[in-house]
Amino acid sequence: MSARLPLLTLRRLALLALALPAALGLGACGQLSHPTAADGEGVYVDAGPITYQVQISRQLNPYSTEDREYLTGESAPPPKPDEEWFAIFLWAKNQSHSNATTSDRFAIVDTEGTHYYPVPINTHVNPFAWTSQTLGHGGTEPSPDSPGWFSATQGLELLFKLNNSVYSNRPLTLQIYPQNGKPSTVSLDL
Repeated sequence: MSARLPLLTLRRLALLALALPAALGLGACGQLSHPTAADGEGVYVDAGPITYQVQISRQLNPYSTEDREYLTGESAPPPKPDEEWFAIFLWAKNQSHSNATTSDRFAIVDTEGTHYYPVPINTHVNPFAWTSQTLGHGGTEPSPDSPGWFSATQGLELLFKLNNSVYSNRPLTLQIYPQNGKPSTVSLDL
């Protein structure tokens, strides 16, 4: 029996040696750090202490019943024949342990370096419009039980008026400017 004991001990040590790297790897799954650049929508990016995710981006049709709701309260003249409405629906979460404010500065940049900025939307008329918010630890924008949370997009809207030339100047990149520091970027699906 004494000859079996060292064999069992060796097997247990071998199992522990194999389990330790796996346990350390799984422990990293809960990390809160995300990249500051993403090659596509749906990827989490950090801009300052806030994590952002582009839920979806798409052209808006003012004649569509659903899209008319997203265009309510916009303050710009209608698009010219060579322009279109384009919306980005964004989600954000405060990953820090103190209060943090979501961004109020965004831009879409094409490959020619042309910058497009969001069109202001009256938030008293349009419940889907993005507004900068101060979030506590773990707080999200849109907040639970809000229209944006329960919408088909599950995000809040940034509205842009783009020139049709963007189709020749893809990919488009969303720039998210944190309160301090360099912008984070997301390549848009257009």
